[in-house]
Amino acid sequence: MMSKVCDVIVVGCGVIGAAITYYLSASGMEVVAVEENDVGSGTSSRCDGNVLVIDKKPGFDCELALKSQELFETLEDDISFDVEYRQLGSVLAVETEAQAEGAAQWHSAMSRSGVRVKYIESSDVHAHEPMLAQDIVGLFECASDSSLNPMNLVYGYVLAAQNNGAVIKTRTKAKRLLLDTQHHIKGVETSEGTILAPLVVISAGVWTPQIVRTCGVDVPIVPRKGHIIVSERTFKVASRKIQEFGYIMAKFGEEGQRDVEPEMEKYGIAMVFEPTPHENFLIGSSREFAGFDTTCNMEVVSLMAKRAIRFFPCIEDVRVIRTYAGLRPYTQDHRPIISKVDQVPGLYIASGHEGDGIGLAPITGLLVSEMLLGCTPSVPLEPLSLNRFM
Repeated sequence: MMSKVCDVIVVGCGVIGAAITYYLSASGMEVVAVEENDVGSGTSSRCDGNVLVIDKKPGFDCELALKSQELFETLEDDISFDVEYRQLGSVLAVETEAQAEGAAQWHSAMSRSGVRVKYIESSDVHAHEPMLAQDIVGLFECASDSSLNPMNLVYGYVLAAQNNGAVIKTRTKAKRLLLDTQHHIKGVETSEGTILAPLVVISAGVWTPQIVRTCGVDVPIVPRKGHIIVSERTFKVASRKIQEFGYIMAKFGEEGQRDVEPEMEKYGIAMVFEPTPHENFLIGSSREFAGFDTTCNMEVVSLMAKRAIRFFPCIEDVRVIRTYAGLRPYTQDHRPIISKVDQVPGLYIASGHEGDGIGLAPITGLLVSEMLLGCTPSVPLEPLSLNRFM
């Protein structure tokens, strides 16, 4: 088969790969993106559409998320595509007075990081969210948080990149990375032939380690499974995304004041409730290390439903229309890897966003573009470097 020569190859075309392809093509680079299946067919199609700061650790993680939220403000105009972006804010529901103390500390730390947050006392909880359980003692609110349709985001980036001249090759498996005699990247061998380029970006999510390993480099990303429940169309339950404050503990694996049964702790279950523009809602979340298994575990789904009903008793009789599970690309410190690979000049990685890929897609695409073009990065790259694991 004929070889293709371009400026840069992007391996993986979920939301992260699509964003990178868009930003690189917008800079004038000749880009070829290869995707083993269809665009967005992996984790991007098995998630909710979060653009959140509220669940980030104060400090650098908040800075990264806020920069990405700034890029979302003009995104639909930039790519000329409706991604169903809605900036309604989000809240953490606080169950107990003990949690309220933790929420107060979280509030102070987030405020110091420049996040617009406020604490809503128990007397005002039901003025904001009347359907919440009567014993909720407070709400922790972040006004800048948003939601969107994740597949619309993927398609919007892909179409805009194609308009910029990028080539998107679907049904094309990246088999191995190709190196020259000096151990520099020179291209990718795919199921449809060899593509040559002096720059390669791997944005294949949980599959990134398999690809990078073909040139002798280990990437510490593992799959972390999560489930989502989708309801029928029904009455208005909440005005915006609501998570339990215990979600922070479940996400970061921290001990905390939650009165839940052991099985919920085992599967990392914490209530996440997201109303959609289509008059239904999504329920999450769970976290478990189960390899690459994406089958739905109905024990987990039942526990998630039980946890959601604890916060919203009114949904007990609402019907479920489907459930699905996806794989978050997990790193030990919960930060993505957006980095050059020192051992292989010309090779870059943009993976490991765990459950934050949708929200961090714009800043990831921009940072990769800045790295490849030699521009000053919008945020420091050291906390995202692959070398932090070496």
